[in-house]
Amino acid sequence: MAVETRVLDDDCVPISGWARTSPTLARVRRPRGSAEVAAALRTGDPRGALARGLGRAYGDAAQNAGGTVLDMTGLARILAFDAAAGLVVCEAGISLHRLMTALLPRGFFLPVTPATRYVTAGGAVAADVHGANHPGAGSFARHVVALDLLTPDGEVRTALPGTPLFDATTGGLGLTGIVLTVTLRLLRVETSLLSVDTERVRHLDELMARLAVAPPGREGAPPAYEIARIDPLARGAATGRAVLIRARHAPYAALPRRHPARRAPLAFRPVTLPAPSPYVPGGLLGRTALGLAGALRYGAAPRRSTGRLRPLSAVLHPLDALPHGNRLYGPGGFVPYRCAVPYGQEETLCRIVRRIAARRFPALPAVLTRFGDAGPGWLSYPLPGWSLGIDLPAGLPGLPAFLDALDEEVLGAGGRVQLAADSRVRPGAVAAMYPRLADFRALRAALDPGAVLRSDLSRRLAF
Repeated sequence: MAVETRVLDDDCVPISGWARTSPTLARVRRPRGSAEVAAALRTGDPRGALARGLGRAYGDAAQNAGGTVLDMTGLARILAFDAAAGLVVCEAGISLHRLMTALLPRGFFLPVTPATRYVTAGGAVAADVHGANHPGAGSFARHVVALDLLTPDGEVRTALPGTPLFDATTGGLGLTGIVLTVTLRLLRVETSLLSVDTERVRHLDELMARLAVAPPGREGAPPAYEIARIDPLARGAATGRAVLIRARHAPYAALPRRHPARRAPLAFRPVTLPAPSPYVPGGLLGRTALGLAGALRYGAAPRRSTGRLRPLSAVLHPLDALPHGNRLYGPGGFVPYRCAVPYGQEETLCRIVRRIAARRFPALPAVLTRFGDAGPGWLSYPLPGWSLGIDLPAGLPGLPAFLDALDEEVLGAGGRVQLAADSRVRPGAVAAMYPRLADFRALRAALDPGAVLRSDLSRRLAF
């Protein structure tokens, strides 16, 4: 969420996560270079400082109530591009959208992208973001070749894969230092289109069976991207019904002879709908309306279609189709719930889906994806298994206790919740969810004994 400009208490402005549930006040500074970033850290704010990108962290990971927040979007240049090696060096404040705009016409795409393009490169490192291609591509950190990191002592260090500093920083939510530059390995593509297969899946058991084995593509390779959108209001025999989407990068040879993209196969074609009003009244997102919308969405999806050519952003960036979509749940915001459970714990996952369906919370589709191998990040979210995400309106009766109960299910299965999306998990649960938390705390204490870098999340979870 963009930082609002209305000034309160002289130099403080309101700031919140994308979910809009825990707004705070902070002193926002917008440095234009690394020297200004270092100077901001030396000011000695009693409440500490924290880097922030475009504000797409859902919870309180990019907030610092009463302290300093460094808006890093002033550092947004591409510093170097090596087409032969497939590498780009960029400043941390550049958005993934700008990188795509610059790189796609040259035949390169980002190897990992979350469901929104409006995340900075530094934010992608701090959250170690993942996409719908995780089983094959892993998370963002797997493709990072080097990081320039300003640590709290004022030193600029180069963090390389395989080192403790790199592993603590990727997924470390900005608490080990401030990322200044990112060197990223890119993915070569021939077009800016995806070849998309879509099918309707009638219920949860069928969905899990379909996802258990990835079908080979027409070239013998599994799909690059795979995502299931589950209707959370369907009950009974239809519980867990979903639209399953599988997609691959379309080669130029796959474009039909008269397809318009043959003339400009690498043109970036983002899909965006008109912005909504400041908020949609809660009644419009009630259970009846959402139930009808879910039924229409499911019914409108093809029973089975293969090879439909669609722009990359239309498939990979659903959160960008509706600008300010975080306002849809009304002025009270929403509570995101993102959890992962290991393979072998499918019954736990199914039980969570059924518990959500039984409560009939008014919610947009839940998203189910598969994860491959875990990355190096000590606090990175992905683990080999299943990831489920759903957004629920804040203020629903009994919601905190219900989500605490889901946490217990996840913990019992050896799973975890996503910290970059969280603002409510109990501190005692985090150590069990993230076994390397003690190592993270020790390295952070050595790097930052004066607790210069702090966030609302770090205070809440005693990081």
